[in-house]
Amino acid sequence: MAIKGFVLFSACLVLMSAPSQVAAQLGPPPDGAKGLSSAYTGKTYSPYAERGFPARPLWGDTHLHTSMSFDAGAFGNTLGLREAYQFARGDQIRASKGLPVKLSRPLDWLVIADHSDNMGFITDLYAGKAHLLADPQGKEWYDRIKAGEGVDVALDIIKLFSQGKFPETLAYTPDSKPYRTAWQDTVAAAEEYNDPGTFTAFIGNEWTSLSKGNNLHRVVIFRDNGDKALQIAPFTTTAPQGSTDPLDLYKWMDAYEKKTGGDILAIAHNGNLANGVMFPIDAQYTGRKLDKRYVTERAKWEPMYEATQIKGDGEAHPFLSPNDEFADYENWDVGNLDLSQAKTNDMLAGEYAREGLKRGLALEAKLGTNPYKFGMVGSTDSHTSLATAQEDNFFGKHSGYEPNPKRMDHPLMKTDKGIVEGWRLVASGLAAVWAKENTRRSIFDAMERKEVYATTGSRMAVRFFGGWDYTKKDLNNRQPAFVGYSKGVPMGGDLANAPKGKAPTFMVFALRDPIGGNLDRIQIVKGWLDKDGETNEKVYDVAWSGDRKPDANGKLPPVGNTVDVKNANWTNTIGASELGTVWSDPDFDPAQKAFYYARVIEIPTPRWSTYDAVRFGIDIPEGAPASTQERAYTSPIWYTPKG
Repeated sequence: MAIKGFVLFSACLVLMSAPSQVAAQLGPPPDGAKGLSSAYTGKTYSPYAERGFPARPLWGDTHLHTSMSFDAGAFGNTLGLREAYQFARGDQIRASKGLPVKLSRPLDWLVIADHSDNMGFITDLYAGKAHLLADPQGKEWYDRIKAGEGVDVALDIIKLFSQGKFPETLAYTPDSKPYRTAWQDTVAAAEEYNDPGTFTAFIGNEWTSLSKGNNLHRVVIFRDNGDKALQIAPFTTTAPQGSTDPLDLYKWMDAYEKKTGGDILAIAHNGNLANGVMFPIDAQYTGRKLDKRYVTERAKWEPMYEATQIKGDGEAHPFLSPNDEFADYENWDVGNLDLSQAKTNDMLAGEYAREGLKRGLALEAKLGTNPYKFGMVGSTDSHTSLATAQEDNFFGKHSGYEPNPKRMDHPLMKTDKGIVEGWRLVASGLAAVWAKENTRRSIFDAMERKEVYATTGSRMAVRFFGGWDYTKKDLNNRQPAFVGYSKGVPMGGDLANAPKGKAPTFMVFALRDPIGGNLDRIQIVKGWLDKDGETNEKVYDVAWSGDRKPDANGKLPPVGNTVDVKNANWTNTIGASELGTVWSDPDFDPAQKAFYYARVIEIPTPRWSTYDAVRFGIDIPEGAPASTQERAYTSPIWYTPKG
């Protein structure tokens, strides 16, 4: 039977009543660790001193848009860079529609990722800059925005841009003065709000690649300060300076590092609006066959993937994983970014994280490098300047979907190809980083080594280690990370060359969000490449709450549901506050490449649609869930056999 909870006892010293003089005469413990038990792996008596590993996850958002982004501004976002940082660090501000808003807890770090293309254009249009109003199209858009038609203008702009038809006469190119001014302000704001040790403001942007509406966006993050970031202008998608091909983005990133001596990375946007082109297996969307260059460059520059965000969850899909009862979670599978092309089932494998990880194994066997060897993060992709990912504090995708009684009924996207209803927006997600310090340098380094995980908005703490010698005894303390690091590798790490007769063991444990729901279960998801070159997957329940037992088919019964829909409330009378176990793969084959990641699932809690229904006195729309099960996805640990 799986361990349902893990017993982690705090060591305590009981001091009997003794004369104070005797206590005062006691000398210090022996130098170093000689006086410590050999069973204790800490360097010193204090488990918080001289640690060589991160002690807690730092919470952030890698993907937030402000009024500087052309679509966000057109949708009505009036909040700029500085308001976004103020909100993320915990200040109360007013949203674009006037409502006071504040996070339940500050974030530790933030990446403002305004669109690289036409950066600053929309703020100048709103301001009525003469050079924009001199253009007939610019004047028409300006007049319509002032007449209250900003949402329709935004949709027009997105459609034109996604189809490569944005007016050249209005384009803000990187060599233009207005663009350079916008980038300088972006960097200046990050420098102003970066407070090492307290709050980290990364310099970044979003490379906005679209191929006929198919989303290939990447968030670009700088490890560096403004002195290096200002030596370049962001890479765009508009020719001749820019390109929609990720290979050209990687070339630009390489040139940046060589020119400045800096460090930079990219995160692929959640792929569920890519219509199959995010994780190619044979050829890129351009028709160019995948080769050594593609796999090595993508592996080098993209250490993480955005597995969940406002526009749907992208970990798994029930069509791809029919045996996974939790794969049907907040999927967006209607069409591409502008709904110019409907989704078909054959596209799905090129969009979801789990399938991407599996395809990576196959490409590694074929081309020698795994291009999809990524860690997983969640982020918002909010266009409101507000990084809100909690169900009870959700301010929508853009300013038109800030809290109001009609936002669930109004379609977010609608064409003759399909519809995405407003209630389908997801209050997701967050990126957790196991970094030693709250600084650009430390957080970025953790991202590069993939010691990160995604959540759908909950702040549950999750550790995941892999090795060959973990035992259940290793969890019998309140500081299991010491043995986790000393006997294996953390999430994002690699195992190789299995010792004869041994299967890998994984130590995983999770603590619930202090203001969130209890934990239902921990699962380990395995993907592998068999001897015939086919990829496979299996989901294992490894730890769970209560006294449930798997049925004859190995399925664990549901945890239950305490959600009070009428009052948007729930009780933590089911589930567990913490779960953990040490698990060994019962199906391990040392000759097969594999990956493993943990998925932690909470008990049901009210979804944002339920909070809206209660607060506005309206009905939950037909089809909208009343409850949700928040979850976390760790970065994988990969196993590679001898070559």
